[in-house]
Amino acid sequence: MGGDFGPSVTVAASVAFAAREPDVEFLLVGNEAAIKLELKKHHALTNPRMVIINATEVVEMDDPIEIALRRKKDSSMRVALTQVKQNNAHVCVSAGNTGALMAVSRYVLKTMHGVDRPAICSLLPNQKNRPTYMLDLGANVDCEPLHLHQFAIMGSALVAALEGKAKPTIGLLNVGEEDIKGNDVVKKTALLLRADHERGLLNFYGSVEGNDIFKGTTDIVVCDGFVGNVTLKAVEGLGRFVKTTVTDAFKSSIFNMLGALIAFRAIKQISKTMNPSNYNGGSLLGLRGLVFKSHGGADKHSYECAIQRAFDAAKNGVLARISASMSELMPMPSAPVNAGDETINLSDTHPPASDSRQFDESEASIQKKSA
Repeated sequence: MGGDFGPSVTVAASVAFAAREPDVEFLLVGNEAAIKLELKKHHALTNPRMVIINATEVVEMDDPIEIALRRKKDSSMRVALTQVKQNNAHVCVSAGNTGALMAVSRYVLKTMHGVDRPAICSLLPNQKNRPTYMLDLGANVDCEPLHLHQFAIMGSALVAALEGKAKPTIGLLNVGEEDIKGNDVVKKTALLLRADHERGLLNFYGSVEGNDIFKGTTDIVVCDGFVGNVTLKAVEGLGRFVKTTVTDAFKSSIFNMLGALIAFRAIKQISKTMNPSNYNGGSLLGLRGLVFKSHGGADKHSYECAIQRAFDAAKNGVLARISASMSELMPMPSAPVNAGDETINLSDTHPPASDSRQFDESEASIQKKSA
């Protein structure tokens, strides 16, 4: 099973989640002997809600995508995704190789109607005590306006389902709030989103800057995968830097240690809010099945958070909501969009669709119990 720590984390988290959520079953995919050993450690070997599916191969973190697709056809990653495709599981959760997971997911599950490229969406904290959903976080380094437009539609459907907001606000990440700022891709994307806003289809706020992510200015922040991944890694690094700096400062003298003791509850709350583990679990949006990606270095608590996000998505019908939104809101590529003073032909922003056959590759597949 995937991730840096394998079954010692994924099985432990699955057992803990099942203990507090009676309406879930797990299909644990991987080396049968290793999984049994971990289940035995947690006194769950005979738990009927822990079903083992053996897989003889593992996609390593440094495996090229070609290896995962063409050679490791019995990898735990691919077998887990196949369980979703065959409707044996509602959602797949993996801590494995991100590139391989995206490629194998596209090959096994295929993209849904109206989606050219799946995107990775995850949560970031903000000062309004609610999450900011951000996508794409690394699946697509180079994007065209149509791709960002699709990301916005999928993100809106996701937040509507999970947060209960009919029309969540969408912000387009830019170097400034003014319409004249940004590169051509951002400007054309803004025109597409503004046209949808004027028709009442999406709630487009406009351009937002990096600091708006943590202000909670919008429910959703859309960007390409290069910008999103750099932002995510910078935020994670900053969080660890702040934690280390504050901890060292409190330990530097007896007086500071006393101050830390007095402020213990406040410090604990701040630490909880800024802990990246609490936001683990990025969803791969745009596939014909639910797939969630956990950090490879996740511990038990962090992986359990990823399972929670996956369970919530399955329970709230996220897949059906996104599929319906794409069918309703995505025009045909040849259809022109009138955006204010400019008319955009979507074929100009739509590169040739990639052939999904080039993609061929944990792993806990979650299966909701039937009512």
